[in-house]
Amino acid sequence: MRRALVNARCDRASGGQAVKPRLRRGVRLTYDHTRDIQVLLYPEGVLVPNPTATAILRLCDGSSTVDDITVALSNQYDGVQAGQVLEVLTRLADRQVVEWT
Repeated sequence: MRRALVNARCDRASGGQAVKPRLRRGVRLTYDHTRDIQVLLYPEGVLVPNPTATAILRLCDGSSTVDDITVALSNQYDGVQAGQVLEVLTRLADRQVVEWT
């Protein structure tokens, strides 16, 4: 059901209204010095995102679209595709750590 909602919002975005991901209230990406890794803290727990998800999460500011995030990541990494970025964001939205504005 959530995927359908995200896809519907992305369809709207292609019609002129841009969809912009951001971290939900109470969620923050931080560095855990004890474990020497990035962690995503949220009210229900902790996620340890992989490096790809971490790079995407850093760009989820509520003002960047999926396309903006894809372009920014393309400047750092080869072969970045908007569909892959959207897939990661959809999974994070399913975990209720990212929301769409």
